[in-house]
Amino acid sequence: MARRQWVDIWDKADSSGRPLLRQVRWCASFMSRLRGLMFRSRIEPGEAILLVEGRDSRAAVTIHMFFVPFTIATVWIDSGGHVVDKVAARPWRPYYAPRAPARYILETHAEFLDRVSIGDELVFEDTPEAAAAAPESRRTTPGLR
Repeated sequence: MARRQWVDIWDKADSSGRPLLRQVRWCASFMSRLRGLMFRSRIEPGEAILLVEGRDSRAAVTIHMFFVPFTIATVWIDSGGHVVDKVAARPWRPYYAPRAPARYILETHAEFLDRVSIGDELVFEDTPEAAAAAPESRRTTPGLR
């Protein structure tokens, strides 16, 4: 099976046929999670990364904002795909943690916070480019590979 690199993120309850975010970078390696958005000068609307941990946890999904000079939307999602917390993470703050255990941390442009609510169920789908390269790819709920 091909390694997942990019996903589209959908709201399971939305029937509009449009994803919430397209081509979100899937960051499952230690180095990609460590780097996150550090040392970037900005993030564009619609641009995002999804930091992936091995299991639901509160400690493993804490973030810091050192070397991130702009505010971002941070959304914590559990292994079932439910949004468990969200926050506007501000530059140079030392610590943000979710209220409940999560497996995924979505980091994107600050305006995204208005598009998602705690309790929403999100679905990750390989982007069409990734799906074409890996025919075994299919629409999955978070936690399934």
